[in-house]
Amino acid sequence: MVIGAGIVGCAIAYELARRGGSVQIVDNRSVGMGATQASAGVLAPYIEAREEGPLLELTARSLDLFDQFVARVTSASGMPVAYRRTGTLDVATDEDTMGRFRLASEALAARGVAAELLDAKAARTEEPHLNCDILGGLLIPTQGFVAAADLTRALAAAAGRHGAQFLERGRVARISGSHGDLVVGTDRGSLVARGVVVAAGSWSGQIEIEGVTARVPVRPVRGQLLQLAWNGPLLGRVIWSERCYLVPWGDGTLLVGATIEEAGFDERTTTVGVRDLIEAACELVPHTWSATFVAAKAGLRPASADELPVIGSSSVVPNVMYATGHYRNGVLLAPLTAELVADAMLENRYDPLLAATSPQRFGVL
Repeated sequence: MVIGAGIVGCAIAYELARRGGSVQIVDNRSVGMGATQASAGVLAPYIEAREEGPLLELTARSLDLFDQFVARVTSASGMPVAYRRTGTLDVATDEDTMGRFRLASEALAARGVAAELLDAKAARTEEPHLNCDILGGLLIPTQGFVAAADLTRALAAAAGRHGAQFLERGRVARISGSHGDLVVGTDRGSLVARGVVVAAGSWSGQIEIEGVTARVPVRPVRGQLLQLAWNGPLLGRVIWSERCYLVPWGDGTLLVGATIEEAGFDERTTTVGVRDLIEAACELVPHTWSATFVAAKAGLRPASADELPVIGSSSVVPNVMYATGHYRNGVLLAPLTAELVADAMLENRYDPLLAATSPQRFGVL
């Protein structure tokens, strides 16, 4: 059983079902209606994880899985998913950032990752809409974006084609043992499963697990996202700055994200959040002032204390596995997370990467 129907939960359900597992997906919302619906789907490990370490290893490896992952899911579901590897342009507005880009380009070259350090003229040649005050940028051609909500729905449909069932049964409150099985208690009744994956995002820490005294330390971080209708020629790729990122869609819309707010479980969009994103986008690309406001969305990204995901088996209840705490990288890490979980649960194979994501780094979980 998979608790959570966001992109991580649906990816895990699909991978388990694809390999022959009997799978139920339980959530109190429809597929992809949590943090996923407010995601721009940016696939940029070399921006999100700027320094060497476990997060970069995880995200870079997951990006390498994406081509085949999307191809399999669209084929199995029969649903199209917008997916572009048109690159990202990280923009600098000060010398300190340009210096960091120089170091980053050298580090990427050492990893065998293509990257191009651009001066101001070259950056504006790549993206003519950029502000004239920029000093340069770092172009990484292998990065891109995917339609996160569409991919999540396709994953759910593909999982269903392999026999998985979606149960909109309310929020899960408790997991307990019973004669070798697990009883999953929701506010609409109980379900029985042989194994459970906790992929409930920001709500993962609210689930009580019998025998586990601590709760997985995942907190909600609100991220607001804007959708604008663009006027004129679109940007050619994802544009990133210190204050915002811009994602151009082929339908003529532009996504602008994302705020980072410690707002608890408050899922509202706010005037200050919308204002800050509009100002940041217009500062980066002045032509944004001519765009039409379409919508604002908010999602609660699940962040762990060290901002690494929590993926691994419970040391107390081994047939419970955590897959949460992905913070801003849930979409990017979905293919790898699904693979790691399925390997462990179905084949008893534990990837060395799980040492960095182990729940036990936070205690007896």
